[in-house]
Formats: sequence, C-alpha cells, structure tokens
Amino acid sequence: MSGRGRLACCAALATLTAACALLPLVDPATWLLQAALLIAVQTGVGAATRRVPLARPVTVLTQAVVSALLLTVVFAREYALGGFLPSPAGFERFGTLFQQGIDDVSRYAIPAPLTDGIRLMLVGGVLVIGLLVDTVAVTYRSAAPAGLPLLALYSVAAGLSQGGARWLWFLCAAGGYLLLLLAEGRERLSQWGRVFADRARPGAPPHQPGSVGGPAMAPVRTGRRIGVLALGIALVVPAALPSLSGGLLEDVGTGGRGGGDKGGGTVSAVNPVVALKNSLNQPQDRTALVYSTEGDDDQELYLRIVALDKFDGAQWKPSERRIGEIPDPLPTPRGLAPGVRTSTVRATVQASDSYAQDWLPMPYPAQRVRVDGKWRFEPEGRTLVGYDRQTTRGLRYTVESLRVRPTAEQLRNAPAPPPALKREYTAVPGSLPDVVPETARKVTRGAKDNYDRAVLLQDWFASKGGFTYDTEVSAGTGVNAIADFLKQKEGFCIHFSFAMASMARTLGIPARVAVGFTPGTARGDGKMEVGFQDAHAWPELYFEGVGWTRFEPTPTRGTTPPYAQPDAPDSDLDPGEELPDRSRNDQPSADPSPSDRCTAQQKQADPECGLAAPLPGSRDSGQGPPLAAVAGLGAGGLAVLALLLAPMLSRMRRRSRRLRDPAPGTGGPEAVLSAWQELIDTGWDYGIVPQDSATPRTVAARLARVGELREEDAEAAQRVALAVEQVLYAPVPRAAPGIAGEVRRIRAGLRSAAPRSVRIRALLLPPSTVRLLWSATRRVRRLRGAFRKPVRGALSR
Repeated sequence: MSGRGRLACCAALATLTAACALLPLVDPATWLLQAALLIAVQTGVGAATRRVPLARPVTVLTQAVVSALLLTVVFAREYALGGFLPSPAGFERFGTLFQQGIDDVSRYAIPAPLTDGIRLMLVGGVLVIGLLVDTVAVTYRSAAPAGLPLLALYSVAAGLSQGGARWLWFLCAAGGYLLLLLAEGRERLSQWGRVFADRARPGAPPHQPGSVGGPAMAPVRTGRRIGVLALGIALVVPAALPSLSGGLLEDVGTGGRGGGDKGGGTVSAVNPVVALKNSLNQPQDRTALVYSTEGDDDQELYLRIVALDKFDGAQWKPSERRIGEIPDPLPTPRGLAPGVRTSTVRATVQASDSYAQDWLPMPYPAQRVRVDGKWRFEPEGRTLVGYDRQTTRGLRYTVESLRVRPTAEQLRNAPAPPPALKREYTAVPGSLPDVVPETARKVTRGAKDNYDRAVLLQDWFASKGGFTYDTEVSAGTGVNAIADFLKQKEGFCIHFSFAMASMARTLGIPARVAVGFTPGTARGDGKMEVGFQDAHAWPELYFEGVGWTRFEPTPTRGTTPPYAQPDAPDSDLDPGEELPDRSRNDQPSADPSPSDRCTAQQKQADPECGLAAPLPGSRDSGQGPPLAAVAGLGAGGLAVLALLLAPMLSRMRRRSRRLRDPAPGTGGPEAVLSAWQELIDTGWDYGIVPQDSATPRTVAARLARVGELREEDAEAAQRVALAVEQVLYAPVPRAAPGIAGEVRRIRAGLRSAAPRSVRIRALLLPPSTVRLLWSATRRVRRLRGAFRKPVRGALSR
C-alpha cells in the first residue's frame, strides 16, 4: 500500500474512533457498523480518484456525490430511481427522516432508541466528518487541521453523554488523531528517499537507508513518547485538580429510559415540553386514553405523567432518580397527615395504539397499580417508568389513587416544610432575571402566609394579570424565557406553570411542575375520553400536612381545585359541574368534530374510530407536493445524474470524433494521429498509464504485454504503431485505411482481458478524461495571458 493509501486508511480509522464517543447516546449501537461500511466505500472512492489523478476539487466532489448515493441506498432506496439515484420523493424522505430525528433527539433521554431519524443523523454526520477529515488530511495533505472536525465530533458526544467512562472515548478519539499524524509524518518522510539516521535499538537488525518500513526511527519514537505523555497529562491532571470536577475521569452515573438491571438503576425522562407542545398543536385531536372510574365520581382526575423538579434558569426538567420494584401498596404520600380528608378512586385505563409513552399516566397520588409489562417505580415523583422499550401503546391497567381534599384553613396553617425538602425545591439559579422575584413580591404584596401567596399568584395568571392563552407561541429558551413571558403575557400551559413555579420558589414555597392530561371528555357510555390535545402542565406546591398540591394558573384550561378557589367554602363542592368539551375550539373549522363523526357505540366497536386523519401533505392525505417543489427536485436529480454521467458521455463523444471515418481525399495523416491518441487513452482507461517518452512500437508492445492482448490483437497494435511512424517520419505521409477499425479491435481485446472492476471504471470514470481538465486549464491560462498583456500595457501608459 502506498504512503497516501495508508494515510487515507488512518483518516478513516481516526473518524471511526472519534465516532465511538457517540455510542453511549443511543441503544443499540449497530449504526456504527453501518457508518464504518460507508466510510470504507468513501475512502476507497477517494483513493481511486487520487490515483487517476483528478484535480483536488473533483476528488472531493466525487466523494461527496458517492456519499449522497450511499445514503440514498441505505435510507431512501424505495424512493430512489433505480434504487440509488435521488428523486423528488427521495429528497422528501430525507427531509421527513431528518425532522423525525430532530424531534426524537428532543424527546428522548440518553440512551435514546435507534429510530430511523436518529440513525440518519448519526450515520450522515459521521460520513460528513469523514469526508472533511479525508479532504484535509489526504487530499490536501495537512493532517494537523483535520483534528478540528474530530474534536467537534467528540465534543458534541461528550457534551450530550451522561454516561461514565468518558475518558475511554477520549482515548479512542485522541489515539486516532495521533495515528493520523504519525501516518502523515511517515508519508512525508518517505518522500526524502532515505532517513537521516539509523538508530535502531541494540541487537535489532540494521535499518536499510532509503526504507521507511523498518524499525521506528528516532523522530517517530520521540513522537510516540510525546503523544503518550500528552494523553497521560490530559487524563490525570484534570482528575487531580478539584476545580475541574474530576475532568474526564469523573463518573456522573448512568441515565436511561428505564435503568439498568431489573431491581434498580436510574431514570431520566424524555423532554415533555416538546411532546406537550406537539400534542396541543395537532390540527385534529386523537384519542390517547379512555378510562372509567369506580368509588368516587371524580371530575378532577388529572392523569399525571412526570414531575419536573430541576430548574436551571432556562428550563424545567426531571432529576435523575433511583428506580426499583413496584411496591404493593405504594408508600404513603410524602407530607400527607392523617387529619386531611381523603377518598379512594379506582380507575381502569385503556391506552390507544397511537399513544406510546415511557411513563405511565396515573392520578396523583396513586396507591396501587395493576399493570403488565416492564415497569419500575420512582418514589420521589411517585411515577412508573418503563424500561427495555416498554411503552403504554395499547396497554390496559388499573390504578387506585387518593383524592386529597384539604381545606383552605389546613393549607393556611400548614407548618414549615422539612429543611432538606425546602432547600431542594426552593433553589433558583443566580441567572434568573430580577424581574421574576420582583413581580412575585409585587403580586403577593399583603399576603399573610404561603397559601395566600399561592392563590394570589394563581389568580393573577388566570384572570387578573391580563394574560391570554395561545399555543402558537414559542416555548422559549434561555434564562430570559420567563421574563419575556411576563412581559408579553401570551403563552400556553408550559409558560404559566413554569412561571408560577419559579415565582413560588423565589417566595420560599417549595414548587415543581407536573406534566400529564386533564380529565378529558365524558362519553355516553359512562367513560372518559382523553385526547392528545388534553395534554397539560400545572404547578405543584408543597404544604406540610397535605403534601404536593395542584394549582391551576392557565386560563381556559383545566379546572381550579376547590381549595384554591378564592372565597370558596372549606367544605367539598358538589362535583356536578359540567365537564369541558374537548371538541369545542375557539377557531372555526370546516372539519366535523369527533363527536359528529363517531357515536359511543361505534368507538367501542372500532378503536380506530375518531382518530385523526393524516396530516396535510402526508403520503396518505392525497395531497401532493407543490408543482414548483417537484420541478426543483426533479431538476436537482437530473443535475446530479448529469454530473455522474459526464465523464462517460464526454469520453464516448471524444472517441467517436477520433475514430470516425474521414471523407474521401481528406484527413489521412490527421486520422492516423487521432486514432493513435485514442489508442493511448484507451490503454490508460484500462490501467496502462501512458509514457510520453516511449516510441510507438514500445507503446504497442507495452499495451500487448500489460493488457494481456491475444496474438492477433497484439499484431493489430503493431500495425497501428507502424502507421504512426510512417506518418511521423516518412518524407511523404500517407493515409492508413482501416486504422479506426484496428483501434476498435484492440479496445475490445483490452476490455475482454480486463477484470470487471476495471471495465466498470473504464466505462463510468475513465481516467483519460483528465485530459479535458488539462485542456481547459491551458485555455484559461492562454486567455489570462492574452488579457494580461494589453492590461499591463494600458496601465504602463
């Protein structure tokens, strides 16, 4: 293998070792094998184009086109022309997968499942990094800057990964980069022809001058030592400095969808904010859950999914918690005293096939759960989380929960919470804008206790503060998101719950945010139907003796609990008020509502009845893409196809012009020289590189020997060589009739003797087409010289 070939292999290996840092992000890791195969093909294409040789930009362009074709074969084969050429439907498929990948990245925790969208982002990203590294290190012969894309790949993985052993991935990435530098150094050193010194170890065989394949030379050994020392310092020094928090050796624990083994592990949730907004903004509602209750006809049965208890100033998210087996019954709710009145509600829940969630929706606080599958219990949030890809899709389960009925007086007289709980759930970052605590103090001015402060905050958001409910408003990011919401006063439940919980914490009230569903809509058969548009978020505030208590600051959404209503009596209210109608929408729509389309009996007989129709623009909606988009994608596909076929078509045109029969009485010697040039280029296409200093007879003999021509084809090559010598050296050149046929016969002989790979290369990517680039370069130089002389003369005058 040549020096540049070894350098290309090292560049591919460096990319794959850096890509290993992405392994903890998804499960399973089979995508890496796929990426390795595509990187190998991409590297091989680069090596072949550099061997031709082609111009550097053409080499990079060829690798990029082949990479696009490889991605088309892997991810959009059924939408491609011939199974590998991109088409308008193929581009649409890539856009769909990429958007799905973005949504999945935002939705899932680490390690995320290997969906098609995430797989496209991983494999495509590694392929792009591999192309950059190969271009910089091999094509342009500068391995040191190639470390920047490798560093970017490792940095993204290290920033997202929450798993341990990050030092191992650092070693892989750094080792691959050092190997790339070593290969480039050896390749550069080999161009000198001999080494500067022979300093082999004592007892080793002497190193022959002029060879770079023997024992390691002193500069190489020194470079290895420096590399090992640098890696050691990078790993050990951060671990020894407390200000760096352990550096690469720090073990932050493992996070996952459901923990590790059967009995325990840790859990971190999907991003509920993104899933919640997507559910609220669906054009048509779809059924997520259907449930019925026994023992207490409760119209305030919020189905809670997860609690967000960690606030960093920019967003609320769930903490990483320990999970374990589901106890029976579940532990007593934290902070609930015996004097608070409670009642038991038994709910039987049926999830639809279109609802797949890692967390089990349950009324809070649940006491007993009967559910099949792989579920684990997280005690702090009193939630159940699935592991090993367990979801709620089509699940049927039963939950016994408590309806806690505190009075306003009990909440007003609640004692101080435990110090540890208050410290954890009233923590706010220093980056929180000052307008948040200032507004909280202004709204609650005059309140005597935490209960009055909570009610004042709730009423200010729900009715008195001038806020409007709008699901089209962006959820907002960064430390100024809450401040912007307080200023603009437009948002949906995420904004209201996040803002109220944050302001409550600044007032010293323990607070967190719950995500789940509102009670839904009553059906005629006595069951409740919960749709995706019933997704909701609400704040939970802690009162000692009662526990975590729900409040409702979002206007026009949900129901305000009796204990949080202003001027409400302390006794329980008659829960006979009308439930909200989920089918009612503030904006008119031409589509019939779900209740108009399906009766209760139809829904019970057909679970798919009432589900949303396909989204506009989807494949099943009957609406095709715009004509302009189709035309643009078609033009792009034709351009790619023309680019791929350009070398073959140009070579065929040039061969036809050279071997065409001249008109009678014209073009005799010129036809002989054109046919000779075609014969030389044909040999080049089949791997016989031309030698400008060789005589025609030597060229013909070399074609016969290297091309393994048959005897009659070798004699034809000698006849062509003699005709060329007669044209070049005879006093009176004369034509050679039938020379074009001789060249065609020799070409057929070379083709039949060549391997299949060589025949394919000679057809699709003939090396002799590089003459066109050389010719174009000469023309540009001539034109530049022709313009430069008069311009210089004008300037001198």
